[in-house]
Amino acid sequence: LGAGMCGAVVTVPGWDSGDSAPQRFLHQVKAECHFSNASGQVQLRYLERFIYDRTEIVRFDSARDRFEALTPLGEPTVKRWNSCKEELQRARATMDLFCWFCYSLPEAGRVLGRRVKPVVTVSPTKDDPLSPRTLLLCTAASFYPREIKIHWLKNGRRATEGVLYGEELHNGDWTYQIQVMLEDTPQRGDVYACQVEHASLKTPLIVRWERRTSASARSKVWTGVTGALLGMVYLAVGLSLYLRSKKGKGALEGTLGGSVQLPPSSGCIHWLS
Repeated sequence: LGAGMCGAVVTVPGWDSGDSAPQRFLHQVKAECHFSNASGQVQLRYLERFIYDRTEIVRFDSARDRFEALTPLGEPTVKRWNSCKEELQRARATMDLFCWFCYSLPEAGRVLGRRVKPVVTVSPTKDDPLSPRTLLLCTAASFYPREIKIHWLKNGRRATEGVLYGEELHNGDWTYQIQVMLEDTPQRGDVYACQVEHASLKTPLIVRWERRTSASARSKVWTGVTGALLGMVYLAVGLSLYLRSKKGKGALEGTLGGSVQLPPSSGCIHWLS
């Protein structure tokens, strides 16, 4: 890692104080090229990471164009390297030579230039059946490039409370997936929506979710409606029978209530008056 007269040497803990170096330690240097075309133009971010015993202590970030100390152990090294023009020039040259060379490869160009639309689904879930709060899960899957923005909307307004973002996961086929959760207590009439913005979409994609009546609740409603209809039918039949019987009784009383004149008998029986 030599660079001019400055010398790209990482300070190992204990060496500056005169102590002997540990018998076993691990020192790693990782160079990473991060490409992005979310804005329609290819952008590059170069990271040069210096790791000591699984802990990153020094980093060069092209976005800041300087070295940074991530732990107190890396501060002496960062101070020395940032004051050395040759070391900064070396890091910039490595970015131009290494990263842009990789990007110029035909396969890399095809991968970076493609855009895959996310598949978005919204589903409810509950951790505690007794709790009135509902967990809504928005899943965006199989999208590329990696950069994506996901927001929860409640009745058309962005929700800020109860929102939890998951980690972006690699699918192994140059696509990604991510989940964003919203915990809330839905009321009747509330409308929730998951809004997704991605380079593959011309306009934001919105997937809505509304609280629906459960199957048991629908069954109870239909049972009540059916019972009410049957009750009305029985009431109508009973009322009809009652009116008919009342009408027939009135007609019979009208027939028997008048005076009955019997013809005189010519036989031996005389009617007593």
